[in-house]
Amino acid sequence: MLIAEQKKKDNIAEYLLYMWQIEDIIRAYRLDIDLIQKNIIDQFEQSDNIKKRIREWYENLIDMMHSENVAEKGHLQINNNIIITLTDLHLRLLKSPEEPFYSGIYYQTLPYIVELRSKAGEQKTGEIETCFSALYGILLLKLQGKPVTEATQKAIAQIGKFLAVLSEKYKQDKDSKRVNE
Repeated sequence: MLIAEQKKKDNIAEYLLYMWQIEDIIRAYRLDIDLIQKNIIDQFEQSDNIKKRIREWYENLIDMMHSENVAEKGHLQINNNIIITLTDLHLRLLKSPEEPFYSGIYYQTLPYIVELRSKAGEQKTGEIETCFSALYGILLLKLQGKPVTEATQKAIAQIGKFLAVLSEKYKQDKDSKRVNE
């Protein structure tokens, strides 16, 4: 919860990848809050009040995973909504004549996106989600100690740059909306 809150403020891409990881951690502990308490929450050097808030956060995520039928696979709607928001922003940025840098980095990344989608057969998944899935997949490979080819590393580096720019544009967009309220 503490890490998620900070990541959500600082970098929406890191936040989303973190939340996907949290979903998988919850699944690894069989959606059992007592196992999560013992193995995760109790390991935090925080006050009892903060630990209580962290537990409630995990309990809420577990409840959502049950109610949204993503206990075994898939993503919570709150995380899917971020993909939708980022996709909307992405499309606005591409249409904007004031964003040539964004368009440029997108078109540098597009061949990798197309290749990933063709390899994975992901016709239902949008480009932004494909990018996140690729980064998350590499994270999982690294955690498992599996090798990553040089070509894949190059693709992931470009996708990472693209999502970093999109994340920064998201933060700017959010900040400008806050100022205009």
